[in-house]
Amino acid sequence: MMTSNRSAIIFSILLAACAHTPQQAKETPAGAAEAALAPAATAEPQEKKSLDLPKQELTGQMLYEFLLGEVANQRGKGDLATRIYLKLANLTRDPRVAARAASLAYESRDMEAATEAFNLWLELEPASLQAKQMLSMMLVSGGKLDEARPHLAGMLAAYPGRVGHAFMKIYPFLLRHPDKVAAFNLLRDLAQPYPSVAEAHWVLAQAADAAGKHEQALDEVRQARALRPDMESAAVIEAQLLRRESPQRAIDMLKKYVSAYPQASEARLFYARILLEQKRYAESRKEFQYLLEVHPSNPDLAFAVAMLSLEMGELEQAEDQLRQALDKGKKDEDTVYFYLGQLSEARKNDEDALQYYRKVQDGEHVYAAHLRMAMLAGKSGKIEEARELLHQTSAQNNQQRAQLLLTEAQLLREAKQVEAAYQVLLQGLEKLPSHPNLLYVAGMLADQIGKHDEFEQMMRKVIQIQPDHAQAYNALGYSLLDRNVRLEEGMQLVEKANQLAPDDSAVIDSVGWGHYRLGNIPKSLEFLRRAYSSNPDPEIAAHLGEVLWAHGDKEQARKIWGDSLKSHPDNAVLQAVMKKFLP
Repeated sequence: MMTSNRSAIIFSILLAACAHTPQQAKETPAGAAEAALAPAATAEPQEKKSLDLPKQELTGQMLYEFLLGEVANQRGKGDLATRIYLKLANLTRDPRVAARAASLAYESRDMEAATEAFNLWLELEPASLQAKQMLSMMLVSGGKLDEARPHLAGMLAAYPGRVGHAFMKIYPFLLRHPDKVAAFNLLRDLAQPYPSVAEAHWVLAQAADAAGKHEQALDEVRQARALRPDMESAAVIEAQLLRRESPQRAIDMLKKYVSAYPQASEARLFYARILLEQKRYAESRKEFQYLLEVHPSNPDLAFAVAMLSLEMGELEQAEDQLRQALDKGKKDEDTVYFYLGQLSEARKNDEDALQYYRKVQDGEHVYAAHLRMAMLAGKSGKIEEARELLHQTSAQNNQQRAQLLLTEAQLLREAKQVEAAYQVLLQGLEKLPSHPNLLYVAGMLADQIGKHDEFEQMMRKVIQIQPDHAQAYNALGYSLLDRNVRLEEGMQLVEKANQLAPDDSAVIDSVGWGHYRLGNIPKSLEFLRRAYSSNPDPEIAAHLGEVLWAHGDKEQARKIWGDSLKSHPDNAVLQAVMKKFLP
């Protein structure tokens, strides 16, 4: 039995959850790094209020050098400004000048000069927390972890009441380091003096995961949660880790967490998404609905509930939520209109569906909306209008170009214009000569209109392009068997298809038909009964009935034909075989 490919529409809902890792710190110029790391003013360590500055007379030459450095910097010549200020810093031994040199070097991304300037600054002002912060971040960004280690440790020690905050600020810099194991080892060493700081374990969990240490990551995040049971970001990280080995374990863990902390929106959103991934639509919708009640003005949540209702077949609720998404001002109105069109089609209200599809003017669903409009036009008998719609649809890639051609061919074939459908695909193959789907469907049409040589050439080309294309083996083999030519070769082809797709009822039918052609009726009945049991298709019924008739079981043959005819009164293959045996 030969079948044509059917494309199944599978939709998925993608909501952007909050990031589960700390926001990556931006590498900023002088002063900004300190601001990024500095905790509240009350927690800042005390630095020296005054500096023992060198008694240095400002000479005319020195003033000239200062002005030259500033002008160079203003004109975008940061490397020149850096060299000038480094020279002045060494000359004056003034920490303020060294700080300016470090800032300029950092801004110009001259890491060698920046390292020299920062070290000079620390030499001149050993207690400067700002210098330590900026130098450590610069060293980490440059991949010099060993050099950064003492400075990072000093930074953490400087924040006795804000160590967790400091860890969360340090981690984004280390996250970018290519050697994830080295980054983890450094963080582990830095965290060792702080076993009771939940954020330290939270950071270590992520670093361990990045380094491929799954079990250690789980252990660290659980320690974080033990220290702070309400820590939502730790709960989400644990769920992410659990999901890889067992989605059910992640679901169980999050269910308990959101029950204990119902206002944890990020964790609940992640919980809803895992339920969705597992196709537990009713449970997922319940969680999205809860979030929507907490955030009633969020159009994305309304849209998520609508999509789940649509998937569950609850069309009225789906429509209500889609309209809510529009009323709440969802920016991507085109997406909402597309799914309202889908909903109208599900209700068999084609006119409303067309109106919604016409409103899809932009975004990812424009192409699909045009396809649906063409299919609906064809369904109402407006073939030329449907073809014109397809010709006006812009394709973004070869897959879409092929789909447009296949859709046009399908419309023509359904309108009984098989030759015209075949010609459309032949023209398409001139531009896409090796597209397997185009070749396969064109070959099927060629066989249908009696162009058996062209059919065979196309199927063999499909097999050459995709050696595991079970349908092509099946189609070619069945055609030979059905025409009662080259039976041994045909049988080999359908058996190859059966190896590739052992559960495909059409292939099983072909093998059964092949055994019948070769005179092995018991084996034929074995396969045909299995095919009919899994799929009571009218063509399989026609084959099974014919073999039963040949086997002498005419009453059973009549029953199978009669039952199938009730469900498929217009099937030509079934009618032909009944006419052959029941004149």
